[in-house]
Amino acid sequence: MLKKSSSRSLQCRPGGLLTMLCPLLLISLLTVVILSSDVSYLHFFDTKTLPHLFFDTSANDISHSPIVLPYSLHSQISNLQTQLGALLGQLHNESSESKVAKFSDQVLRVAVSVDKLVNSLSSISGNAPTSGDGVSRVEEDLSEAGEGEDQEPPGVKVFNTGELHEYTSPKLNRPSGKKNFLGVEAISPSIGLACAHMATTIKRFMSYKMYGMCPDDWDLAQKLITSGCDPLPRRRCLSRASPNYNKPFPVNSSLWTQPSDANILWSHYKCKGYSCLVSNKTRGRRGFFKCADCFDLSKRRWEIPTNESVSAEFTIDQVLALKPREIRIGLDFSPTTGTFAALMKERNVTIASATLNLGAPFNEVIALRGLLPLYLSIGSRLPFFDNTLDIIHSTLFLDGWIGKELLQFVLFDWDRALRPKGLLWVDRFFCSKEVMKLYLDEFESLSYKKLLWRVVPKTDKDGDELFFSAVLEKPIRR
Repeated sequence: MLKKSSSRSLQCRPGGLLTMLCPLLLISLLTVVILSSDVSYLHFFDTKTLPHLFFDTSANDISHSPIVLPYSLHSQISNLQTQLGALLGQLHNESSESKVAKFSDQVLRVAVSVDKLVNSLSSISGNAPTSGDGVSRVEEDLSEAGEGEDQEPPGVKVFNTGELHEYTSPKLNRPSGKKNFLGVEAISPSIGLACAHMATTIKRFMSYKMYGMCPDDWDLAQKLITSGCDPLPRRRCLSRASPNYNKPFPVNSSLWTQPSDANILWSHYKCKGYSCLVSNKTRGRRGFFKCADCFDLSKRRWEIPTNESVSAEFTIDQVLALKPREIRIGLDFSPTTGTFAALMKERNVTIASATLNLGAPFNEVIALRGLLPLYLSIGSRLPFFDNTLDIIHSTLFLDGWIGKELLQFVLFDWDRALRPKGLLWVDRFFCSKEVMKLYLDEFESLSYKKLLWRVVPKTDKDGDELFFSAVLEKPIRR
């Protein structure tokens, strides 16, 4: 901050390089004012201290409201102000003999800060369309993400895509400054923390033509989701359909009818048709391995051995009999095409199926069967309110790959969403014999009531692995 004496005008006397400092500082300040004139209204105040920038957001007419700057720009402008204020104060108080040598480095830093500010302001102003074609000025970047990008700590890379800046900035209500029914003055869009680790990939995802067709890049989006950039930012583009899209089958026949190839975009899958997904000739070359037969809708029921010493599975009717007429809504978190949900629907139970597209169109097929797909990663909080679900089922998803700490976060979130006396159905959890007790301890730590509990050998691994299945009842906690 400047002293009181610094409020007097600074005189630039002729004398070598010192004469050049005043024009340079004046140009720096004018650059900030001119570049910011299209972004916000500037007000300088408090003549005894460092001038500050004030961003007026009080305009009621949305068509003439100033653009709200991202926090990164506020930080850059504040930093620039601080540097300029310190430099002006020191230039005023130092003897003329030492001024040029002592402050040349500071002037250079100010120039660098101005350059960064120019780039940031340009990225925002360049994002707004200037013609009626509705095309964003965001430049399309189709370059591959750099190797090791995911290992970079947050903050190493900054988001420099105009459309991403536009999305992440708070969205003021109309009129400005008034709280809405949610009790907030602006909506702050959500974006996953790990997006900062993947600046190049998120830039590719957010590079598109505004109001145009969205890129066919669900695989890029899923890469971001599974790497923790979840939730993804929204985009202002129009979703594309397959070229020969047909209406789906009627509700009374869609559950068990093979979907039409015409209703799926196959561009990012190894299989280019539904027959490839179910053919034994393509086994091992279809691009997926979880639930090898789940695309074969002719298998309407599970073939479960009756010998409990061999089978790790329970039948649906066996589980529903534990809570007659009490199971109404639930979640299936599995690599699935909706068969579990279809079987439950035939028993008047509504199930949302949470899965990713693990090399094949899992979500598309679930929807084409007339069921509810929930496109969700295991790292996300369930989008359900507390104590609402009657049942949560999971099979062939949580197994020996999952770490203890992640399993804890998953189980406690499932516990949050399950209602009191609701059922947690762990179906065929498998892992090696030596770590099975570690996992069983985690399930038992919830203090659920054991309604069904079974541990049997997994016979396809020479006895090195075990299957664990259980149906557990959530207690009433008061």
